[in-house]
Amino acid sequence: MSGVQHHLLLCATPTKALCGDPAIGTASWNRLKQLVRELGLEEPGRPQGVVLRTKADCLRVCCDGPVLLIWPEGLTYGGVTPERIERIVQEHVVGGVPIEEWIVRRTPFSRPLPPG
Repeated sequence: MSGVQHHLLLCATPTKALCGDPAIGTASWNRLKQLVRELGLEEPGRPQGVVLRTKADCLRVCCDGPVLLIWPEGLTYGGVTPERIERIVQEHVVGGVPIEEWIVRRTPFSRPLPPG
């Protein structure tokens, strides 16, 4: 395995829906799973590394939900819908170009990670 390229955390089914519609979160999660599989992003032999995905209850952003946090960049996208998921995966995860107008928070690592 080449390592991990990205880890995508989606606040998809919050127990307390304070920031977004749980139905949109569920639909966004289903689309994310489908895209990651279709594009082969979770294949262990992928030269760029695998893309991990995690469904979260709450990412403590509490605005413009559902939200999607992408590591290692520490960028959080707001207003995530199945349609936006497609663009985020294609443009940011695969293409390396974040979609600035949808970013609601930046949480970069405070120090570099030690070599693995």
